[in-house]
Amino acid sequence: MRKTTPKGIILLLLTALIWGSSFVAQSVGIKSVDAFTFMAVRTWLGTLVLLPVVMIFCGGLTSLFERKTLRAGLILGFVFAIAQNLQQFAFYYSTSGKIAFLTAFYMFFVPLLGLILGKKISLVTWIAIFMALIGMFLLCVDPSDFTSINRGDILAISCGAVYAVQIMLIDKFTGENINGIKLSFLEFFTAAVLTSIMMFIFENPTIEGIKAAAPALLYSGVMSCGIAYTLQIIGQKHASPVVASLLMCLESVFAAIAGWVLLHETLSGREIAGCCVMFAAIVVSQLFESISMQKKSFALESEHKVLEKEIEK
Repeated sequence: MRKTTPKGIILLLLTALIWGSSFVAQSVGIKSVDAFTFMAVRTWLGTLVLLPVVMIFCGGLTSLFERKTLRAGLILGFVFAIAQNLQQFAFYYSTSGKIAFLTAFYMFFVPLLGLILGKKISLVTWIAIFMALIGMFLLCVDPSDFTSINRGDILAISCGAVYAVQIMLIDKFTGENINGIKLSFLEFFTAAVLTSIMMFIFENPTIEGIKAAAPALLYSGVMSCGIAYTLQIIGQKHASPVVASLLMCLESVFAAIAGWVLLHETLSGREIAGCCVMFAAIVVSQLFESISMQKKSFALESEHKVLEKEIEK
């Protein structure tokens, strides 16, 4: 098992901070350019940031045309394009903090999808899902008006559901020993192409609008898509799965804080309680999952040691 070092903690905290504050950039950007335009430019920027990484560490662009890798990247890119655009459209109707917490609901859609595929769900996971539903209710629904949930909340929850599909696909494809950097590059590239097509069909992008949104686009594209991804990979090499998953949970918290500090977004007492309950549910689910993985790893190591001793005899 990997030991957690200060380097790993700092890098993963920076990753969560960048991803969380990127919700503010998305919220600001939507005021200057339409949703498809913002996401198209953002994803192209992320693609360009990953390009030199592919060239240096993956043997160049020709390595991307391996049939299995290309197929997986195209499928992931299609799903990612749907998820990111659902999220960006949510900013027309809701705040960055709420969107961040509701998007994080993918952590509970994943085990539900696993249940459909025949996988068992533990009691602790069911408890975490129930807690998340309570938190989501407090965050989105006013008890005095059950019609108070807005389009942005629905879009953010839908985004979380699609991200859950993406996570399941990533688990499948990485299990087939497909290079993660190649997969991410193809995912970004495919999403950029698809979103650009939607941009030109449904919107009228202008250079003036893109220039006005340039700071938000650069931060969201370069920092969130490119740099934070790299920090995550490096950080996870210097942290145990338990610590890494808990640190990554802070993304939604940083988003709420950034929205409050930079955009002066406010949450009611009920909504703050909802955020707290959802965050507690995220921590519970991730902690239990990580501990379970550690136990399985220790069990496998013990079996290997027993077999080695028997072979030596």
